[in-house]
Amino acid sequence: MTQTEIPFLFMRGGSSRGPFMRRADLPTDLDALADVLVAAVGSGHPLNIDGIGGGNAVTTKVAMLSASEDDWADIDYFFAQVSVEDAKVDFKPTCGNMLSSVGQAALEMGLMKATDPVTEVRIRAVNTGARVMARVETPGGIVTYDGDARIDGVPGTAAPVELNFMDVAGSSTGAFLPTGNLTDQIDGIDVTCMDVAMPMVLARAADFGLTGHESREELDANEAFFSAMEAVRLQAGELMGMGDCSQSVTPKFGLLAPADGPGHITVRYFMPWKTHPTVAVTGSQCMASCALTPGTVADGMMDIPDETPVTLALHHPMGEMDVVIDYEMSDDGFQHKSAGVVRTGRKLAEGKLFVPMSVWNGEV
Repeated sequence: MTQTEIPFLFMRGGSSRGPFMRRADLPTDLDALADVLVAAVGSGHPLNIDGIGGGNAVTTKVAMLSASEDDWADIDYFFAQVSVEDAKVDFKPTCGNMLSSVGQAALEMGLMKATDPVTEVRIRAVNTGARVMARVETPGGIVTYDGDARIDGVPGTAAPVELNFMDVAGSSTGAFLPTGNLTDQIDGIDVTCMDVAMPMVLARAADFGLTGHESREELDANEAFFSAMEAVRLQAGELMGMGDCSQSVTPKFGLLAPADGPGHITVRYFMPWKTHPTVAVTGSQCMASCALTPGTVADGMMDIPDETPVTLALHHPMGEMDVVIDYEMSDDGFQHKSAGVVRTGRKLAEGKLFVPMSVWNGEV
């Protein structure tokens, strides 16, 4: 045999998709693992023509699962963002959209047993250390994918997957505000550097001469904006203690703009070198937290509902995403407790994928 076979599930998680594999079926060495994932996805070509990627950053994501040794968690979720064209892999971030199907995939793989009618799956995001409780519909102890839940950016409906993110403030950098400031100024642009589920650099769309309501296509064609944004992002990464981020997708970048109605705000999320078609689940929590925190770049953009937990509607290029944030205001300012979203996922295929033996001979 001239190729190495790897068992996998091919799943849509939220508005992303990619292969889900057992961590034990892959190389333990990260450099060797990166080579395998590049080959599997077909990174290095804009269409990923020699792999199973889809030519977009939301379709070149990989989830690797294992039974957790953590006292709290059931499943360890190790994420990899594979580039579309650069033949590179980033193991720093996690992905909340792919997380939507981690519980389903873990049950399909037999990594834990299902219960009737709902299975609670405690997930540890290995990349960031975040803890997430997923509630998966399993009537009769069987994962179900049919349902009435609808999320913008995905056609049709499916069974809901409830995700509750805990202890996510400062999960990557160790601080809710990694620079110690509510706002910093970089290249004349006011930004808020915040770490809630995903370290992000957030700015007002208006400060870049934008409305914040531009389409993904309009933004992706705006080379001047991307050049200015990347310069700000890289300097912010240094200020956040993340070092040289020129080869990393983190910190992510986001733009904020007003929307009509209390608890509504317009967002644009970047991956970071392309505009996200919707908004990442992790990024949505950071953006919502920014919108709720006095003194940030979002201050004054929306009327904040009085109740807690509060549901915020984030308007993205393909619709809206609702995010539930539980928080309190104290003398120390905004205190994040937890965040929740409802997403969907679906098993698309199951079988074996193949990488050339010259890339990996199967030894873990």
